Amino acid sequence: MATTVNSMTDPLPREMEQHTYSIMYEVEEKHWWFAGRRRIIEGFVEKVCRDIGKLQPRILDVGCGTGANLQMLAQFGRAEGVDVSTEALDFCRARGLAEVKQGAAESLPFEDASFDLVTGLDVVEHLDDDIAGLSEMRRVLRQGGRAVLFVPAFMFLWGVQDDISNHRRRYTLPELKQKLRDSGLEVERASYANITFFVPILVGRVLMRLTGVRPASENNITIGALNGLLGRILGAESWWLRRMNFPFGVSIICVARRA
Repeated sequence: MATTVNSMTDPLPREMEQHTYSIMYEVEEKHWWFAGRRRIIEGFVEKVCRDIGKLQPRILDVGCGTGANLQMLAQFGRAEGVDVSTEALDFCRARGLAEVKQGAAESLPFEDASFDLVTGLDVVEHLDDDIAGLSEMRRVLRQGGRAVLFVPAFMFLWGVQDDISNHRRRYTLPELKQKLRDSGLEVERASYANITFFVPILVGRVLMRLTGVRPASENNITIGALNGLLGRILGAESWWLRRMNFPFGVSIICVARRA
């Protein structure tokens, strides 16, 4: 059963429900949402690594989950992962990812100024104290290092997957920028993302609220033969996001710097 959020102050467990890790491991390489999102993130990470200018930057993926994003990051440098869930880390190791460690985002098990790039990809929204998590990302970054964040946008888009994943919140762009400033990070670039499916997702979640019909997991919703096409459509936003910011979207992507 999914945990239902009746109030944003309700106590919730830190981790996602355990069964969602096995679902994620099965779908995140090919499901249109994960594949398209990863292509968008990859475009930002590629530019950040060029700006950092190191041949093999040290990269930390906070909340690495079952490891598909960590595999993508490994093409840009020495990629390491940390996650609070031992089950998620077992799935990482099943992918052949050995550089993973258990730890909480709010108290990362790494020394100060250890990394050139830290990523938090749909992670910060899980934290009771998101500023504490962002401050820890800043702490482990080297001077001039970057953080790349991807978070869900707009509380009116709250849906089944937010409940299942035990999200605490969704953000607006001004809210996220203020959180980053409060944690000591300087925003270099921030934009909404997934403008392509904003209207369909909004309509779908409104209909779920009106009808009471709720799937067990939105990660299980696939569109058969259209799955690959939808992933390519979402991933194509990477081209546009290299050239412009979006005024709204289902998510937010952000690059911040330790000044």
